Amino acid sequence: MLEFAGWLLDLFEDPREGLVLYFIDESGARHRLTRHFPVTFYALGSDAELRALWQHLNRRPTEISLSRTQRMDVFKRQSVTALGITVQNPYEARKVFSQTAAEFPHLEYADADLHIALRFAAETGAFPLAHCQVMADETGQLKEIDVLEDAWTLKPTPIPLRTMTLAPDVPPHHARPHYLNISMEGNQYQLSLQTWRPLLVNLRALIQRHDPDVLLTDYGDTWLLPKLLQQSEKHHIPLGLNREAGRGVAWHEERTYFSYGQIVFRGQQIHLFGRCHIDRQNAVLWKDYELDGTIEVSRVTSLPLQTSSRVSPGTGISSIEMLTALREGILVPWQKQQAEMLKPAADLFTADQGGLVYQPQIGVHKNVAEIDFVSLYPAIMVHFNISPETILTQPDTDNIVPALGLAIDTSQDGLIPKALRPLLEKRVEMKKHLACTPHWDPFRKNFKRRASALKWLLVTCFGYLGYKNARFGRIEAHQAVTAYGREALLRAKEAAEDMGYKVIQLYVDGLWVQHPDNTQPKDINPLLLEIQERTGLPISLDGIYRWVVFVGSRQNKQRPVANRYFGVFQDGSIKVRGIDARRCDSTPFVAETQMHLLELLASKENPETALPDAVAYLQKRIRALHQGDIGLSELLVRQRLGRKLEAYRTPSPAARAVMQLKAAGKDLRPGQRVPFLYTLGKPGVFAWDRPQKPNPRSVDVARYQRLLLRAAGIVLEAWGLDEETLTEKVHTDLSQLSLPIPPKQHPGKHRRNIPGVVNPAVNRALKG
Repeated sequence: MLEFAGWLLDLFEDPREGLVLYFIDESGARHRLTRHFPVTFYALGSDAELRALWQHLNRRPTEISLSRTQRMDVFKRQSVTALGITVQNPYEARKVFSQTAAEFPHLEYADADLHIALRFAAETGAFPLAHCQVMADETGQLKEIDVLEDAWTLKPTPIPLRTMTLAPDVPPHHARPHYLNISMEGNQYQLSLQTWRPLLVNLRALIQRHDPDVLLTDYGDTWLLPKLLQQSEKHHIPLGLNREAGRGVAWHEERTYFSYGQIVFRGQQIHLFGRCHIDRQNAVLWKDYELDGTIEVSRVTSLPLQTSSRVSPGTGISSIEMLTALREGILVPWQKQQAEMLKPAADLFTADQGGLVYQPQIGVHKNVAEIDFVSLYPAIMVHFNISPETILTQPDTDNIVPALGLAIDTSQDGLIPKALRPLLEKRVEMKKHLACTPHWDPFRKNFKRRASALKWLLVTCFGYLGYKNARFGRIEAHQAVTAYGREALLRAKEAAEDMGYKVIQLYVDGLWVQHPDNTQPKDINPLLLEIQERTGLPISLDGIYRWVVFVGSRQNKQRPVANRYFGVFQDGSIKVRGIDARRCDSTPFVAETQMHLLELLASKENPETALPDAVAYLQKRIRALHQGDIGLSELLVRQRLGRKLEAYRTPSPAARAVMQLKAAGKDLRPGQRVPFLYTLGKPGVFAWDRPQKPNPRSVDVARYQRLLLRAAGIVLEAWGLDEETLTEKVHTDLSQLSLPIPPKQHPGKHRRNIPGVVNPAVNRALKG
């Protein structure tokens, strides 16, 4: 007998052995085990249709077993009769299902296309990267597996992963790479990409010597691994990328989809067997939470590591819901059949109001406390038991949803609250732990990344409740959540005003309040307790600003925008939303300058005293721009291609850049970001990834100057230095230096006084 404690690294279906599992032993050994693991999916329909399907499938008794069973349907709110179809080898299950669905298309199906890891976790409790006690026989058959730490453990035992990093020396879409850089256990290697045979031999030797658990790559999905596999086949030198002998890699096609008003592109994927591959350039939110957060997502969603790194948070939350359904004996629909309830147009108008947004007061505000509900919408789903099966069309309880005329069944927990409760509780505990963890603590970075991963999962769970194709989505439940959210925010506003606070801003799940006497965190605690008492929802203090500025829209500066602001907390940290320093499509030159201006303002107790330094720095940056001292890479703009080229009537700058790339033999898909420079003349852009190098003299300096002055004006206009004033000052400065003067731009017809302006400070800044 084999018995050890370790971590489940990978699991997958096998055509001969059913289920294959790879473990990392605490002692450092790696184990390959197998298990017989039949899987079941269900067919639903009339008795006659199910009888015909039974007769059709009963001819394959060695492969399939059939049973009549009762399963819970959340949309029908009752158990239904279903035909259980059990496939002995999970490797054949998808093929059997696709054949069945093609021959009997009028039946409904459930539990049909679930990931094998979800099925295994539902049956055994063991999820990918779980710390387990394992027992197997002499043949390598898994007999017992007991989880030592569940997915909700706050501080799980660190996993001794061996990681190898592979990266070309330059991005392959920009230029031709010459070297492959490899790092493993502190050792650095560089192999030439000009001679493939030595590279393949050396790379294979490194993989065999170090036997990594995870291959971290740059452009591994879209360029590196396809190139290596192509050359491996050409030179007949196997690389051993898989631990599983005799298996090729698994390819997943690229795709483009529409999400939250944007076109999103995901490149092709290459998955390994027995070893995990993560492409850092193709992984979702890698820059936000890296490997620590990806491991956290894998643990809580029960998806394998290399899968969880590439799926969206929405797919992650859907996996949690499906796992909960499997454990509860609830059918997971293959294709959602539930339609929206019929309702009058007046009810639609009442229901579809979304979150509550309060127009902020433009200008500078001092000693403002920002208060946020902790994961408001998930907390509402859990606290008020909102789920597809708990929405009642005929209100027969006292639990009426505000303004919707619907009611919530509270007699038992719904599926969605059951799925979200442990995730929400862990998120709240991690947030509390982070609040009292000092910045020097070496574990803080790991905790912060994992907390960020949980935050993204909880952010998307609300959207999936209303998504038309979500397995357990229902628009009425989605509307109920927003109705409760509006009510909670209004109650919070009333509590603040009753306690003498001035409400500066309300935005969906948070509020900004001001009180002349309550300027320290301890002073805000009574308000937090009062809001929690009135709403029943967890709420926390995000911080107290020394000052915060709400800015107007670009089209009309007198019109406030709810999500465009910046401010400095009492600890000196800066928070920005909706301005260039935060936007993904801002050029680094502009974003960095704007952020530095904010840092200058934040460095002074009185921001007005920093205005001369801010103007001097801005002048320095503009001089550097005109003198060609700014690197071209700092001027890159990265915009998303919003549609296919032929769909543009007037091509955007990104579309014009893609046309240049297409002429050079490079194709981009809608959803991909396109780096380019603004240039003089037509077509006005230069695609950065063209084979030719750009001419620095062709850069449209005037346009970059306008972008910079607009960004600087956003930051400084609250103190009287708006874009127009800064433009006049810059023209004067350039003329004194005998530099080319771009034509004046008049960004707005209306000039206005902004709260907080002190004219003497402005005059001193302009005089330099």
